[in-house]
Amino acid sequence: MTILVTGATGSVGRLLVDELVEAGAPVRALTVNPAKAALPAQVEVAKGYLGKPETLPEALKGIETVYLAPLAAKVDDFVKLAKEAGVRRVVALSGSNADDPAENSSGVDYAIIEKAVREAGFDWTFLRPGAFMNNTLGWAETIKAERVVREAYPEARMTPIDLADIAAVAAHVILTDGHVGKKHTLSGPTAISQREQVAAISAALGEEVVFEELTREEANKQWAAAGIPAEIAEWLLDGFAYFTENPDTPTGVVQELTGRPGVTYAEWAVANVDAFR
Repeated sequence: MTILVTGATGSVGRLLVDELVEAGAPVRALTVNPAKAALPAQVEVAKGYLGKPETLPEALKGIETVYLAPLAAKVDDFVKLAKEAGVRRVVALSGSNADDPAENSSGVDYAIIEKAVREAGFDWTFLRPGAFMNNTLGWAETIKAERVVREAYPEARMTPIDLADIAAVAAHVILTDGHVGKKHTLSGPTAISQREQVAAISAALGEEVVFEELTREEANKQWAAAGIPAEIAEWLLDGFAYFTENPDTPTGVVQELTGRPGVTYAEWAVANVDAFR
């Protein structure tokens, strides 16, 4: 049966399409602009977007399994249309903070998505990654200009994950049995502090990058200047404070399901070094 990948040109969805194609699975990719999507020739392309429910009935025809990109605002429309189309299984990208999420956190939307999919009666699987390695691309501007990163909580120790590992797990879950009703919490293979992440970027560049520690107040001002809403900044800083006092630990799920170690942050830094040059 053809697998529908929503958000097929998004950060995870595009990688998932490649994983499924490599495995020989039939794929239909939902994308806003098929002409610009540059998807593999063997992929069936459906023009549409989760945020425009009127585009979904055609895309869902004949589909049994859907990879669901996160869009809480329209998830009720999706589940209604997917049930009408006969979709049986939904593998949804969620987050590690979906259970009892803090106010103003991303977990609020993830909890909405999970509840809607679960209550609709699909055979569901939830993929719950934590921090993404790609989040640190936000440091690129100051690294390129000044070879410096300015952040609070340099010793906050987390387990960021590479997007490709999320896609690999998603493909495995879609193509194998035994994952219905499972909530897979995904992490990178090692815990690493913000200071150590900057050191890894420095090593990849072959040039020193300085970590300049900010106070919480200074970090709030910096993020406000970047346009980040105050409540989001407070939630993010609370997270860094928490992981400073309570270092995160890897879940091991990527290796357990894919049979290979996940990408380390040092490996990610080498692969993405051009973003920081």
